[in-house]
Amino acid sequence: QVQLVESGGGLVQTGDSLRLSCAASGRASSSYAMGWFRQAPGKEREIVATISGRGDITGSVNGRFTISRDNAKNTVYLQMNSLKPEDTALYYCAARMAATISLRLHQYNYWGQGTQVTVSS
Repeated sequence: QVQLVESGGGLVQTGDSLRLSCAASGRASSSYAMGWFRQAPGKEREIVATISGRGDITGSVNGRFTISRDNAKNTVYLQMNSLKPEDTALYYCAARMAATISLRLHQYNYWGQGTQVTVSS
């Protein structure tokens, strides 16, 4: 089992920045692909950014968000800049028991509980 705990969400204003963290424990592996996803009220969960076991990245939300990982700390980050009200959502971290990235949510094996990001206008 892998446990994922997200942190760093909060209430911010338009244009602000936040950095989300996802700490992995249990049988986590630094070779696992990781991803950040978000779900706004009434909408489907969507991919924000993913990172492979070797650091390849997909997604950035128009260049405003950056995913990174620190394997020594078993932690994945999402740096979010120039936040907009439409970025308001519950942000989830997920781990995939493979080194390669997937854009398919069902191919991620473990999920955290999420951290709320609210951007006021």
